[in-house]
Formats: sequence, C-alpha cells, structure tokens
Amino acid sequence: MAAAPSAAAVPALEKADFLKLQNGSDIRGVAVAGVEGEPVTLTEPVTEAIAAAFAAWLKDKKKEETSRRLSISIGHDSRISAQTLQDAVSRGISSVGVDVIQYGLASTPAMFNSTLTEDDAFLCPVDGSIMITASHLPYNRNGFKFFTSAGGLGKADIKDILERATDIFKNSSFEDTRNKASASVKRVDYMTVYTSSLVKAVRRAAGNIEKPLEGFHIVVDAGNGAGGFFAAKVLEPLGAITSGSQFLEPDGLFPNHIPNPEDKAAMKAITQAVLDNKADLGIIFDTDVDRSAAVDSTGREFNRNRLIALMSAIVLEEHPGTTIVTDSVTSDGLTTFIENKLGGKHHRFKRGYKNVIDEAIRLNSTGEESHLAIETSGHGALKENHWLDDGAYLMVKVLNKLASARASGAGSGSRVLTDLVEGLEEAAVAVELRLKIDQSHPDLKGGSFRDYGEAVLKHLENSIDSEPKLQKAPVNYEGVRVSGFGGWFLLRLSLHDPVLPLNIEAPTHDEAVKLGLAVLAAVKEFAALDTSGLDKFVQVS
Repeated sequence: MAAAPSAAAVPALEKADFLKLQNGSDIRGVAVAGVEGEPVTLTEPVTEAIAAAFAAWLKDKKKEETSRRLSISIGHDSRISAQTLQDAVSRGISSVGVDVIQYGLASTPAMFNSTLTEDDAFLCPVDGSIMITASHLPYNRNGFKFFTSAGGLGKADIKDILERATDIFKNSSFEDTRNKASASVKRVDYMTVYTSSLVKAVRRAAGNIEKPLEGFHIVVDAGNGAGGFFAAKVLEPLGAITSGSQFLEPDGLFPNHIPNPEDKAAMKAITQAVLDNKADLGIIFDTDVDRSAAVDSTGREFNRNRLIALMSAIVLEEHPGTTIVTDSVTSDGLTTFIENKLGGKHHRFKRGYKNVIDEAIRLNSTGEESHLAIETSGHGALKENHWLDDGAYLMVKVLNKLASARASGAGSGSRVLTDLVEGLEEAAVAVELRLKIDQSHPDLKGGSFRDYGEAVLKHLENSIDSEPKLQKAPVNYEGVRVSGFGGWFLLRLSLHDPVLPLNIEAPTHDEAVKLGLAVLAAVKEFAALDTSGLDKFVQVS
C-alpha cells in the first residue's frame, strides 16, 4: 500500500471524506490499490488519524474514572493490508499517549473479550480494542471495529471519532510518529486465553468431562480467514477428530471461496467436506469469526432461519418463554416455530447486528427477558456471553448440546441438532431482489435517495390498504411487511446503500409472483427505481 509518510505529500481530507468511511457502527474503506475505480481511502495517515481519534475519545470517556495510562489492544484478520494498518494504528494510538498491545491474527469476538478478561499476565483487561477487518468484503478492502467493556461502539460514537480524526489529520505532520511508537507497543498471544475460555465452556456444559467430544468427527471451514484456530485450539483439546477441515490457513486473497456463511459457494464447500469425510458436523466461519453456520451429517444446512431456529431451541430449553430478537427478514414459519413449538416469543426488529443486539438489551431493561439476539446473516449474541457478537461462541452452544446429549444418554451425533428444528416450516420459494435507486435521476429532484426510498415505502403502504387479499404486519419496525397468498413480502430501505431490498417467501412460485406483482403495481410510477429484477421475476415462465 503506497502511502506517503510526509505531510507535504498527503492530500487534504475534508470532514465529508472521513465520514464516508462510516459503515453503520464500523469503519470501512479501500486499503489496497489495484482495483479499477476504487482508489485507496484507508491510507496510513488516514488510519493513524482514526486510531489517534479513538484513543483521544477513550481518554475523554475514562478521565473521570482513572488517571492511569490507558491501553488499547489491536488484532486483525487475514487480509493482505493487515500488517500495514496494524502499524499505522499503533502509531496513531501511541501519539496520544496510550499504550498499544498487539495481538496479531485474532477474531473480532476475542478483541471485545480482551476488555473483560482479568489477567495481569496478558495485560488484561484493556481499556479499548480495535479489530482490523472488513468482514467478507473483497481482498482490497479493510476497516475497523471498536470496543470497550460496554460493547461495540454505536453509530454516533463512530461519527464522533471520524470528526475528531478530521481535525487530527489537518493538524498533524505524520513525520515523527514512525520511530516513537515502538516504546509503547507490546505483543501478547491473547488468542490462547480466548480459545481456552471456549474449551472450558464446553467441558462445563458436559459435566466437566475432559474430552466431551471424543469420537465426534467435526470439520471446520475457515475460508482462509481468522477462524482456523477453532479446529486445533478448540475442537481437538475436546477430543474431536478434525481431519478433512479445510482452508484453515490465513490467506487474505481468499482463493477458495468468500468467507461468508450466507454465500452459496461457501456453504456448498463445507457441505461437500462433511459428506466426503462422513463427518458428524461441519462448521463454517466468516473472515473475522463473528458469524458462523453449521451442516449436519446428512448435509442439511443450519444457516439463516434454520440456524436461528436451532439456537432458539437450545436457548429456550435453558430459559423457557424468553424472547428471541431477530432481524426483519426472518420467515413467518420461524415465528410459528418459536412461539407455537418452543413456547418462546419472537420479536422481529431491524436489520443490522448492532440494532438486533441493542434491542435485546433494551427489552431486558424494560423487564422483558431476552437471552438471544440473532440475524439471518449468522451474527448472534447471547445474554450469558455479555451480548458479544461471537460466531465461535454460537458454535460452542451447538457443541454443548452434542456433548451434553451424549453424556446424558439422550442421543449421539448431529441427529440431536436436526431433531431440535423438527417442525420448522420453510417456504418453497424464498428470494431477495435489490431495487436500486438511481441517484442522478431527475425524479429525485435533487433530494436524497433516503427520502426517495421512504416515499416509495409510504406509497406501497397506502396501496396495500386497498388490497383485501393482503394484510400489513400488525407490528413492524422496518419497511413494509405484508402477508398474503400463503406467504409474505418485505420491502425496506438498505441501511447504507441506495437500494430497496425486497424479500419474498411463498409456498409456490405462482404465489410468490402474485406478491411480486402487488409490489410492482405500487412502485412502477417511481421512475428512478430500477425494477428490472422484479420485472424478470414476475414473468411467469
């Protein structure tokens, strides 16, 4: 990554440029040159300024609590820009008089955990933490996630940090930081602490048996991200056989498949590995291990609604009647399963893992007990685990079920898991279409895509009122959700992009088309909306 250390060669960045790096509660940008039309936005000086801004923000937050010197841990996934950015982050933090503790290759959940762990030998707890990752995005991207002991930072915090970074960038030379950082930088193998806690959790659930997974054959697919540790550091100490595990070596070019449990090629890869190795279970992680999915011995996938159903079944056994918070695109069949089969309550909220987690925390604060917050993307957090968004811990809960079922004589193998989702109604047809808003179209009249999208949703909502065969969801927190023709649709505005995603689920293609036609009839007058994907879908072959 070519980035000039000297201030004279660094272009001036306006506040708007820094704010463009915000991606909800994360920061993301282009860190590697070479992709046409994608100039580098996360240069070393920009990264230094952001890290310095976080350190300054943290000092302001902590100044009433302590006068001691603060520390921040840094970890990264397998991306090819990781080392360069780690060095730049270290310089930025050091420049504000805060100690740096580098973890090297790590997972996002471990970074948050390092703000909670109490262990002087590993310099814990730290006051704040930065994970260098861009999740499943292409190899040229990278970004940052920030944590304190209170959890991940929210959107308002990120905006504050980027505004501070703008001022720091304008007033810094970046000439003298390279040689000064090393004195306040330490290196610690924190992942040994984190993985040890996962191993202990499974042993505890199985009645303190040393190797509760002995004889189980479990394959792991890390997609060449940061999750390769799970096979050797978690499963093998518990007695599991891990032969056939694949793509465990970190490789930031992701040569085999995108590390993403929502990606069809990724799920096909882990499914094939399970079948080829006659394994009991397959586990797959995203790049930074805050998302996961599983596959049973027959090749049946536990992702999206099925993963939520599995986790709900496990959590509701432990906490009968609790509320399960999910994102907005979960199925009606899942609601029926959680409420009628499991005796829980399904609270469907907005997309975005931070939204879902924060809503579960809010419900608990009002007296409504909630122990699980989980998205269809594979993000999941449990109250018992400090609401930490942790794909590895989700899989530990699954392993706990396998181990405890065998220890109690209730069954062996992944059939135990498959039985837990028995009765989940799944739609024969499930599609997501993305209707893009052309921001340069005169129909926007100079307004924002967000205002235009909201107008589309309002018009759709009004038009549904005159359709007797369609029924709006009585409680809905995002977009327009409508049931009819044996299925449902949800049209919502993307969190970050000029796009209206449309989800449709129905028992047959014909009924899905009827739902699609209802949407098309309402939105066709909005000229800036690209409905070509929906047009194609409703053309019955």
